[in-house]
Amino acid sequence: MKLSQAQVNFFNTFGYLAIKQLFSPAETAKIIEGFEWSIQNRGQGQMHDGSKRTMFGGPIEHTPEMCAILDHPDILDLIGGVIGDDFNYCSGDGNYYSGDTRWHPDGNWGQLFAVKVAFYLDPVTRDTGCLRVIPGSQRPDHFVRTEKINPSQSMELFGVPPSEFPGNVPLESNPGDVLIFNHDLYHAAYGGSQRRRMFTMNCTRRAKNPEDLATAHKYLSIHSAGGGNFDTGAGMYFPTMIDTASEKRMVHLEQPIAIHDELFPQFARKR
Repeated sequence: MKLSQAQVNFFNTFGYLAIKQLFSPAETAKIIEGFEWSIQNRGQGQMHDGSKRTMFGGPIEHTPEMCAILDHPDILDLIGGVIGDDFNYCSGDGNYYSGDTRWHPDGNWGQLFAVKVAFYLDPVTRDTGCLRVIPGSQRPDHFVRTEKINPSQSMELFGVPPSEFPGNVPLESNPGDVLIFNHDLYHAAYGGSQRRRMFTMNCTRRAKNPEDLATAHKYLSIHSAGGGNFDTGAGMYFPTMIDTASEKRMVHLEQPIAIHDELFPQFARKR
């Protein structure tokens, strides 16, 4: 599933892409099964009562089948199409979401350095918690940034509910769809249920110069197990991700492992 030039242009301009039914129904069923096993056995999903979000780290790293998402040709083409085929996989989070989320970016890098790939495992619409985005808000010159507007305060500022902030786009989706967006893009969700299943993969450009390497260090000092002061037992990733990795997969793991071990030697995998 090589991205077209039009899709690349759309992503670079507006900061996101929505790919319908990237996964087949059979693949989607296996992913849902793997997610449920992981959140129940590794993420305290059995404790979820809907009062708050339940989240766990490395959602694709706990079973061989989920790890293989990082080997899927269409996922590789999607991520590689926007940040390069030799991208770094930098873990992610799995969730039972509960209620609304406020408008926010996941980063403020001022460039296309990091992306998030989002997988919603239940049908979600504009009224039931789908991802909403403000197109173009990843750009440093977007009015939200230059005028320091907080879209979550739009009722106080403009008399408009945050869910109806002008220009926002609801990305309604069904299981099997995949969304990818720039970390700097403002996004939110409104009107969702108390148990929305969703997981993510965070990925960055591979660092190839001193400036990118410094940014990668800063990124992983925050967006990593060590950054969260959490010991996976294997450093940057949970053990299954590394133990089942082919040479091809290791291309996406090796640089984050090296940087993470440098930043957090106390959590480094014992070799």
